Amino acid sequence: MNPAPSARLFGGLLAVLALAALTLASLLSITPPAPLSADAPAAEFSAGRAFQHVQRIGEAMHVAGSPAADAVREHIVTTLSGLGLHPQIQDAVGETDALGGQAMARVRNVVTLIPGRQSTGRLFLVAHYDSVQVSYGANDDGSGIATLLETARALTDGPQLRNDIVLLATDAEEACLCGAEAFVHADSLARDGGVVLNFESRGSSGPAIMFETAAGNEDLIAQYAAAVPYPVATSMAVEVYRILPNDTDFTPFRTSGRFTGLNSAYIDGSATYHSPEDRPDYMHLGSLQSQGSNALALARQLGNADLAGLARPEGHDATYFPVLGSLVRYPGWLVWPLAALAALGVAALAVTVRRRMGLGWGRMTAGFGVALLPLLLSAVAAQLLWMLLVALRPGYGAMLDPWRPGWYRAAVCALVLLVLVGWYALLRRRFGPWGLAVGGLGWLAVLGMIMAAATPGGSYLAALPALAGSVLGIVAITVRPWWGRLLAVTATGVVAVLVLAPTVLLFFPALGLATGAATALVAAMLGLALLPVLEYLHPALPAPPGRSRITSAGLTITAAALVVACTVTGLSVDHFDTRYPAPTQLMYALDADTHTAYWVSQQTDPGGWTSNFVTGTEDLSAQFPLLEGNLATGPAEPARLPAPTLTVDDDQISGATRTLTVTIHPHRDVRLVAVSAPDITVLSATAQGREMPVQDKGFRLLFHAPPPAGVTVRLVLDGTGPVAFRVLDGSDGLSGLPGFVPRPAGVGVQGSHTSELVLVGTTVTV
Repeated sequence: MNPAPSARLFGGLLAVLALAALTLASLLSITPPAPLSADAPAAEFSAGRAFQHVQRIGEAMHVAGSPAADAVREHIVTTLSGLGLHPQIQDAVGETDALGGQAMARVRNVVTLIPGRQSTGRLFLVAHYDSVQVSYGANDDGSGIATLLETARALTDGPQLRNDIVLLATDAEEACLCGAEAFVHADSLARDGGVVLNFESRGSSGPAIMFETAAGNEDLIAQYAAAVPYPVATSMAVEVYRILPNDTDFTPFRTSGRFTGLNSAYIDGSATYHSPEDRPDYMHLGSLQSQGSNALALARQLGNADLAGLARPEGHDATYFPVLGSLVRYPGWLVWPLAALAALGVAALAVTVRRRMGLGWGRMTAGFGVALLPLLLSAVAAQLLWMLLVALRPGYGAMLDPWRPGWYRAAVCALVLLVLVGWYALLRRRFGPWGLAVGGLGWLAVLGMIMAAATPGGSYLAALPALAGSVLGIVAITVRPWWGRLLAVTATGVVAVLVLAPTVLLFFPALGLATGAATALVAAMLGLALLPVLEYLHPALPAPPGRSRITSAGLTITAAALVVACTVTGLSVDHFDTRYPAPTQLMYALDADTHTAYWVSQQTDPGGWTSNFVTGTEDLSAQFPLLEGNLATGPAEPARLPAPTLTVDDDQISGATRTLTVTIHPHRDVRLVAVSAPDITVLSATAQGREMPVQDKGFRLLFHAPPPAGVTVRLVLDGTGPVAFRVLDGSDGLSGLPGFVPRPAGVGVQGSHTSELVLVGTTVTV
């Protein structure tokens, strides 16, 4: 028996309120905790105590090889020594191609062993102490170093753990991951492998997310779930990160094949990332508390576990996601069965709808077709919103996220709601509420199957709501009491909210508003799963003519008003000023041979202050091989900067080969040198005694943090003719260059590895 329209509407409102409360609880469960003060119990991780290290680390920009980096390293050594430990300095050369090109660096890692009482293996706690050249590195990665130091304090203050703990503060992570690579390559403590916990930051706020694992992570995920007090992790994040061309210090460990482990970071507030605003006063201490509490709990858990087994990957990954402060997980081999069950469940629901409600196959097939529209339109609308914001505020174009993105994120959610209720209002009468609901669940089942094949760890996002929706949908159709049907569809919403709502919240900072389409797609998936509940906001059928259209129109107008209100509020709240400046990117390049200089910007559409320097585009890669492709350029006044020199230390010819040893000498304070020769064939090469991979044609070396005596390269060449080397060195800071006009208030420096770079190049033939 159908209830009165008012009772039906009241029940629907109660269901919506209950789901809204659950959504709020679900989102709050993955927000950072309150920070503990500096006088917290000694056994606890205290963000207040750790922040004292952050303040010391973030006093100055400390790029690898700089005196400021030396001071940070000395602080680490002094702190660890004060705990009764014996830190050692690994002075080595690291070599990687992880960040898009062959690079090397002189590194000085701080390595500290905390011996275990009966070790079954080694647990490595890793963070890097260098910053990019324009950043104070308070969050990236002062937070990681502070986490290591406060964790070490708590561990040494408590009972001795079973396993050896190695604290590794790496150098030159920002430059090339070279500190971690040098440790994995050459340090005796790394020879037998082990379990790695890496701690990073890509912002200034948000929860500490465990976003990357080694392959075969099931056992480690079980340890993580059992140990950490703030479990924020999803196997979808692991899948996304494996696709993206991003790397951290975890990469050299993972790719060596000798280590398993977990990689964690907090990532909200990405506008500070690699920028001069990455200072201690921008850090949210709750994020540091989240990271540190999890780190200490994992160190204790794994410090007493059987590491011999955990250091060997399992045969498959686990699927896992956060639910109300805990971590739901199941074996990876269940991914395909659950995806298949979801598809079968939706098919069974369609049959039930056909038999019980008389909805024809044609209308259900059409309903399935049109159910794709809100998924596509939501994604497109989110990107159009971002394009509008960039048009209104061009400084956003160089950002992943605005400084204060909260209202814009709410606008994206309102936009998805607008698309969904507008679509539902237009098509509900034609295809029927269950025709659209079955279609929406059908697309979730399809997405579950697609992700099972392409990104297995993310299949749960679609498969579980589809499976729950189909099973509970059958219950809702077959039970007699109307309140029983309402409970069934509400239970469907519960599953969808618990699975999808946290992902929406986590995707916003992970992918940014610049790629808001992905987040909008997940939000639309949640909306499709909630369609049966939405139907209860309509009067009971049969309704007076036009009644449902009025109700739908009201929801649509409300959603549209929310989009406008949130967007306008966002534009009002988030504006560029001295504390939150618009990022700009500018470099200077001087050809010492022709005495020609250029201003260069890697911004795709430089405007405002940057347009005072760059007037067109040009490919400068022949003169400056570090600057690839067409870039925005403009003429600059040549500065009096000494060019690097290349001297021949040894030159031997044997048959058809030439062995050449040269040293590149910078004659100013630089953070990198580079040398290239595109037309030679190299048989073998070493730099600073470290063997280099050779290319089929040409030679190219980028060396960070060069030693004062220069960088020595030994080449064995196929051929005996003269070689023209293009030699560059690079320093940082545009102030003092002729023609440079300082940035006005509200205009800042874009966080990148090339902002403020000053290149000087010359050609040397030997």
